[in-house]
Parts: sequence; C-alpha cells; structure tokens
Amino acid sequence: MGRSALDRETARSFARVALDNILRRYPYKVDHMMASAGDVAEPATWHPAFCGSYDWHSSVHMHWLLVRLLVLYPDLDEAAELRDTLDAQLRPQHIAVELDYFHRPGSRTFERPYGWGWVLKLQAELLALAQQDARAAAWAEACAPLASHLSRELAEFLDAADFPVRTGTHFNSAFACVMALAYARAAQDTALRRAIVRRAHRWFGHDRSYPARYEPGGDEFLSGGMTEAVLMHAVMDGSAFGQWWEMFVPGAAELANWLTPVEVANRSDPKTSHLDGLNLSRAWCWRLLEPALPESLRPLAVRAWSDHIEASLPYAVAGEYVSTHWLASFAVLAMAEPVGG
Repeated sequence: MGRSALDRETARSFARVALDNILRRYPYKVDHMMASAGDVAEPATWHPAFCGSYDWHSSVHMHWLLVRLLVLYPDLDEAAELRDTLDAQLRPQHIAVELDYFHRPGSRTFERPYGWGWVLKLQAELLALAQQDARAAAWAEACAPLASHLSRELAEFLDAADFPVRTGTHFNSAFACVMALAYARAAQDTALRRAIVRRAHRWFGHDRSYPARYEPGGDEFLSGGMTEAVLMHAVMDGSAFGQWWEMFVPGAAELANWLTPVEVANRSDPKTSHLDGLNLSRAWCWRLLEPALPESLRPLAVRAWSDHIEASLPYAVAGEYVSTHWLASFAVLAMAEPVGG
C-alpha cells in the first residue's frame, strides 16, 4: 500500500467535486460567537478564503485536496482551473482576514483542534507543491501567517492539555496532532513537533488492550483507537512502536471490529453520513499502519484497506451534499497519503 492508489480518472472526479464545493456558498453551517448585533454578517465577511463547502473546516480540507491533486497529477486536465481557483482563494488579503478572525475575543478556540490541524496540513502540502510549482510558492507565502499562528496556538494548547479527547469527531486530539505533524516536518517547526511528541506519549503511551468494541459511536468519522495508533507510529521508532502496539492492540474478536466496514443506514442525515468518513479514515489508518504491523496482521490490514474504500468511495462524489462536501478529502488520505510521510 506504499504507492498511491489514486488513478487519474478518480482524481479528476475529486477535482470537480472540490471545485464545486469551494465555490458553493450555501448551504453554510456557521460556528460564530457574536458579542453584539454588529457581529452578524455573511460568512464571506469573516472568511473570504474558506466560506464554501458547507462549513469552514470542510472548505480548508477541500483546498488541501486541490493542492494534493496538483502534487500527484500536475498535468491533470483540470489543473489550470485548480490553479486559477487557488490563486483567487488563497490571496494574502483573504488570509489576513482569516487570521484577524482568530484574534477576536470570542474566536480564540474557533475550530480547535480539527480546523487547526487541517490548516497546518494544507500548509504542509503547499510547501511540498512549491517545490515543483512556482505558483504554489505564492499560496504558501500567503497562508504562512495563519499557519504560523495556529502552530503556536496549538503548541501552547498541547502544553496545557492534560487529557485527550478520544471521541472520533472533530474534537479528536490524535487526528489534529497527526495533521499538524505534517506541517512540523515540512516547516521544520521543532517547537510544535516537540509539543506533539510529549503530549502523545503522556496521553497514549501507557494505553493497553484498547476497547475497540466501543467503536464506532453513531456519528463518528474517526476511529479513536486507530487514529491514536497512527499518531504513536508517527512519534516512535519502529521497535518502540512494535512494543507499544503489542500492548495496545485489541483482542482478536474486538480487532475484527476495525477490520470490517461499517454499514451506513441513512446517507441523507448529516451526522449518520459521518460513518462513510469512518470507513475512509479507517482505510487511511490501515494504509499508514500496515508496514509496521506484525507479519500475521499485514495481509488483514491490506484487505481491510480495500474493503473500507470499496464500501464508501462511491459516496465521495455522488449523492447527498452532506457527504460530497467533505468525503473526497478523506478518500485521498486513504488512497494517496505518503506512507511514512
């Protein structure tokens, strides 16, 4: 599973859905603290860069998707449109307004930690693309102040966060840390990396026999246990992770819970449809973990990766907008995330 499994035609379908999402202003779910009547405004007033794709964080990771597709397929048929859209969206003046929003008294915790992690992941991808695409250097430069601010805020938050959030939703601590580690490596941000490593060991280093029978929750799009394992794999060397995994891994009956895709009863429901995201994020986890797993488990991990993608990939580009506004980004994580990166 080391190489990208994302073929060109699937990449094109993801590009089209991402372009539609980023430029689609409504419906839009607002998360906004109002201190006075003057704080009532159109979403684009506060978020000129990330005001599409149903909500702020989904807009961020759909921008990441466009950048990731350009890394993988710089000559994609839609590449010119992708670049023009990123030129229009990631302007310095737009990012300055986004940054100002985080300095509002009521917005300091806005999108913490999920949206923060995705901004940092976006910046990491922009820095990677800038190595091969001159236009991307301008986008990375524009986004740098926002990424730097959220990096500092996240490191400060981690230093004070005695307890992790383990639920498999936007509040999950491990997922945000995995996303942020990509930025810490790309930007050589040693302060952020140290904060993540310290907190990961303190939060999860002594976990034993993870109770996978309690997963999933009814609207989770992440596996709390598997995402934790991905984080620990990222902050430990091979032998140390092997020892940790041996203590952490659920029993065989419970492990089967992670190996089997979840059925989604109602894809028109914004919360229940999260379970398609769970299938795709599990596939992402199996992709990243598989090379480090015991030999006996590796074939099962490969099969689980395939089964989970097959179960939910079709809904990333077709069906209800409550799914198509975000699922494609998780599909690309599952199919094309660099193993070891």
